[in-house]
Amino acid sequence: MIETKNLTKNYGDLTAVDNLNLTIKAGDIFGFIGPNGAGKTTTMRILVTLLEPTRGQALVDGLDVCKQGKEVRKRVGYMPDFMGVYDDLKVFEYLEFFAAAFGIERSKRKSIVDGVLELTDLQSKQAATVDSLSRGMQQRLGLARVLIHDPKVLVLDEPASGLDPRARIEIRELLRELKRMGKTIMISSHILSELEEICDHVGIIEHGQLVFSGTIEEIRPRLGIHSKVRVRVATNQEKAVELLSALPQVNQVQALGDDIAVSFNEGQDGDGIIARTLVKADLDVISIQPERLKLDDAFLQLTKGIVH
Repeated sequence: MIETKNLTKNYGDLTAVDNLNLTIKAGDIFGFIGPNGAGKTTTMRILVTLLEPTRGQALVDGLDVCKQGKEVRKRVGYMPDFMGVYDDLKVFEYLEFFAAAFGIERSKRKSIVDGVLELTDLQSKQAATVDSLSRGMQQRLGLARVLIHDPKVLVLDEPASGLDPRARIEIRELLRELKRMGKTIMISSHILSELEEICDHVGIIEHGQLVFSGTIEEIRPRLGIHSKVRVRVATNQEKAVELLSALPQVNQVQALGDDIAVSFNEGQDGDGIIARTLVKADLDVISIQPERLKLDDAFLQLTKGIVH
């Protein structure tokens, strides 16, 4: 749904985006991660036709953002990190204004506005003025605005910025609902634990260059990190440790309180062999839980803190 080919943006001697090659599949939530000044916002603005690249190509739904910008804008909803609002407008007036700006027929505007108000849970605020809304409510209003023309692709730059924990959870659930509706979502955020919970794939960018793109678990081989699980047995933990240590798939076994931490050799995945080994030895297995790689840990290891 989104593809860039050697995408580059220069500002004089400064290269904000440097030969970026990126692919985002239809229906995915893609987390775009990087330090301030890494090139995230520049890339997003190119994708939504607000900036022209110096060279390279960017495609949205197969359309070139430079040559077919008008058609791209019909398919994209863009929410910047700080949304400009018209403070003296009421919420429903604000949304009806943008419905008109998108060329939606007057007879259809009310039903469309009512629909996005319901989706973003803003019905109770439709008669409130925009400047009376909390930061969280304004972020929801921003999402309602970008949904007015029912775009296939949402490009969201720091939608959870400045929100309290409850508002962040509500935005996260709304994004999951939009994914269920078939939207492709590209989202940047510095709250990596939030992205970890909702993203299908992530891209890490630094100094304008793509450092990594893929699933979080695909980062493990890149970092030389072994796949891990936590095992818990009802009794005889020492015997379980001995049996698991002898498995050829296993790199390391360590007793950690009631749990046994098992690290596999590179390219190995042995949840099934662990269960069979312990059950065959008449040990009661309480649980076998994969140990997920934390996105913030991966980010720190993959990046060097370079900024423009």
